[in-house]
Amino acid sequence: MRFTTTALATTFLALSLTTAHAEPPQPDIAKLVSPELLAQIQEFISAEIVTVSVQAQNSRLNELTQDKIDELDNQWKAEREAADKPLIAATLSSPLSVYLARIQGKSLGLYPEIFVMDQNGLNVGQSSITSDFWQGDEAKFQKTYDVSDDAIFIDEAEWDDELKIWRNQVSFTLLDGTKKKIGAVTVELNLTELERRALAGS
Repeated sequence: MRFTTTALATTFLALSLTTAHAEPPQPDIAKLVSPELLAQIQEFISAEIVTVSVQAQNSRLNELTQDKIDELDNQWKAEREAADKPLIAATLSSPLSVYLARIQGKSLGLYPEIFVMDQNGLNVGQSSITSDFWQGDEAKFQKTYDVSDDAIFIDEAEWDDELKIWRNQVSFTLLDGTKKKIGAVTVELNLTELERRALAGS
């Protein structure tokens, strides 16, 4: 079978374009999400502003029915598309959200998102707007708070085609000063940046 010069050039160009847009190999989560990294996350999550904020919301929303939880979650989702955002604004302007946003900024791209949940799985504070307000029906809460005091859930890596990065989430049960569980925390990781820093030795 003979190929003309034009056909070979076209084939080469198609292969080049496919390679250029292909996602890079998936990072090794087991190596990147190290005990040292988890300790760093635990350190900034152990700040008093975190536990105090979660305890306050637990007290305020102590006896929520599932209907009320769903109502709050639906309100949050509706506000994402609305001009008036009272629930979202109140959450994002809280001292805890300001603290988490500062941590996200200082990470220089390593933590694209951080959010803290109460005993109901509702957001207490977050570094950016999440898609929903209630996380209680998701693995990040069900495999941490619902499991044990020391549960850690490391989710699978996902390719973000818009940002061209690999990312995943690390979640764990949140404890107060007496080691009683009061909520849960999720920290999203930019695995591509984490891998770059590991290779650079930083």
